Formats: sequence, C-alpha cells, structure tokens
Amino acid sequence: QLVESGGGSVQAGGSLRLSCAASGLIYNRYCLGWFRQAQGKEREGVASIDPYDRISYADPVKGRFTISRDNAKNTLYLQMNSLKPEDTAMYYCAADGTGLLHRSYKRWGQGTQVTVS
Repeated sequence: QLVESGGGSVQAGGSLRLSCAASGLIYNRYCLGWFRQAQGKEREGVASIDPYDRISYADPVKGRFTISRDNAKNTLYLQMNSLKPEDTAMYYCAADGTGLLHRSYKRWGQGTQVTVS
C-alpha cells in the first residue's frame, strides 16, 4: 500500500514536499516514480528513481523538482520548488515499474492534490 501526503495549495514560486509511505513493500527493490494528472489530461511521469539510484526527470520539472528515497523509512519524496500554475495536478506515487512509463507501474497510491495559483 502506498500513501501520499504533502499536497496543498501554494502560490507560484512556492515549494511543497510530497511524501509517499509504503507498507508491505521494500522500497529499495523497486523502481519508484511520481506521476501527475491534470484535469482533462493524460497521466504523465514526473520523476523516477530505480534500485540503483538512477534518477529520471520529465523535462518540465528538471531543475525544480527533486526525487529522493529514504529506505530506512520506506518513504519516497518529491521536493517541488519554483512551482508554476501548470504544475497543478493530482500527484501519484507508484512502485514496480519502469522509469517514467506510467502504464508499466503495478502499484499506485491514491494521489494528493497540488494546486498552484
């Protein structure tokens, strides 16, 4: 089970940190990712980290977002800085997939809303 937290409303230029806690899953064995889905749009990859700590970012978030993982806490994070209105979306964490390919992921959280105004 994956449970996201940390979403909310923020003004443009602000920051948020999303967390995704896992139970029944050993994080460092899987590729983990953050994805988002804006209203009326397809879900898209934001960032991913694999068991070897190789990280990928989608172009729109490069230099602004940072993905990290705390294996001891079995928690995945997404630090989001310099937020823009176009970052507004429901953000999901996922595990057991490949890179930023959302259709490859087998396990999903319920999502947390991020709104940037």
